[in-house]
Amino acid sequence: MQYTTMKQLFVAFIFPFLLSGTDSKSQDLSAKEIVDKAYYNERSEAYTLDMTIKVIRPKWSRALTTRTWAKGFNYGMMVITAPAKDEGVSFMRLGSEGWNFIPSIERIVKISPSQMAQSWMGSDYTNEDLLKEASILHDYTHKLIDKENVDGIICYKIEATPKPDAAVIWGKKIVWIGKEDLLERKTENYDELGDLISTLTKTDIKEIGSKTIATTLTMTPNNKEGYRTVVTILGGDFKQEIDDYFFSKENMRQLN
Repeated sequence: MQYTTMKQLFVAFIFPFLLSGTDSKSQDLSAKEIVDKAYYNERSEAYTLDMTIKVIRPKWSRALTTRTWAKGFNYGMMVITAPAKDEGVSFMRLGSEGWNFIPSIERIVKISPSQMAQSWMGSDYTNEDLLKEASILHDYTHKLIDKENVDGIICYKIEATPKPDAAVIWGKKIVWIGKEDLLERKTENYDELGDLISTLTKTDIKEIGSKTIATTLTMTPNNKEGYRTVVTILGGDFKQEIDDYFFSKENMRQLN
């Protein structure tokens, strides 16, 4: 009897601490910190990714194979490696500015601010989605509004609203981030009128290089049945050393 009582007291005293200990790190995070950690959990200071990008429409589809290099917030480069007709088309990001190189006409074309909302290469991603991927960290304020289940994963539901002086195309974003792994699972993009424009889902969590990340990213526009763009990450290296001068207009011409 005495043993049973002592055991019950031990469980009653220790068990709450065991429960709180499993989640204490995420419980103490602000909405801003959760978004920051989710961003960095998918990236490193410098990395490369090999991907396929499949644009799907009701009556046709097409696929691109790409290689991407990135460093910090300010540097990004992507080159299309297949199919042959698009091979060598490259895209570069320096800060919030971007350029395309088109081999067929031997021209580098700057992407203007008015083109940010336009489709990238006919896909369901916008130029801003690529040029300002870190925008969610700097251009928005964050508010934890709920916790919801996304595909069996309990997620923080965070509302991101643009700062007054932010030059962004979205009126707000709703982001779902896994409570346990702090990985982004879903993002909804809304216009300034509050209408849902597109939804990004991230699935197929796998180890790529030294990180565990979502390897399938699906962008689906709202009210366009049968439309979606699926990015599949095939491989990557998150321990790269890339010099700043790699990201240059001259190098854009040499990547094919």
